[in-house]
Amino acid sequence: MAADPNSKPTSGAGGGLTVDECQNMIQRSLRTPTVKFLKENLEKSGCSVGSNFIKAVNCKGATAGGYVSGGGIIVCSNHMQFQDEVTQVVIHELIHAYDDCRAANLDWSNCAHHACSEIRAGHLSGDCHYKRELLRGFLKIRGHEQDCVRRRVMKSVTANPYCSEAAAKDAMEAVWDICYNDTKPFDRAP
Repeated sequence: MAADPNSKPTSGAGGGLTVDECQNMIQRSLRTPTVKFLKENLEKSGCSVGSNFIKAVNCKGATAGGYVSGGGIIVCSNHMQFQDEVTQVVIHELIHAYDDCRAANLDWSNCAHHACSEIRAGHLSGDCHYKRELLRGFLKIRGHEQDCVRRRVMKSVTANPYCSEAAAKDAMEAVWDICYNDTKPFDRAP
């Protein structure tokens, strides 16, 4: 991920937010029920989420955000336009943080580990809700959610320098059932 944590607040490319605007939206996200729930469960799992855990930055490349083990969450302000997008990225990345916290041996360079967390984040965050898919131009009545999760897992895991496209696909297929059905900390998929 090519993000500059020392970014100055400037208008993002393509109509994105400034770092300050995005940081304000992150603060609003922290008050939503799902974000509060995930933060509480991170704390219960022994991982503290300090005031600087989630930060807005300008990013190079086409990524919306990311989680860095031991470093926290970044939201790419220059790729955000709306509050809902910011909240969605925060939720997605908090699921990665939760996975990192609860797994003693999670290795992000391991394609299967990475794929599992991406499957969970895609499934549990609402990234693949029907309305979001429709807005992205993917129109399918049945099976859209799993297709979306698979597509987004492949995009993320193939961006991992340790995972070729074939390794990413094999890893995703190998862990799909167990990871898709793992809804912790939720009782069921939201």
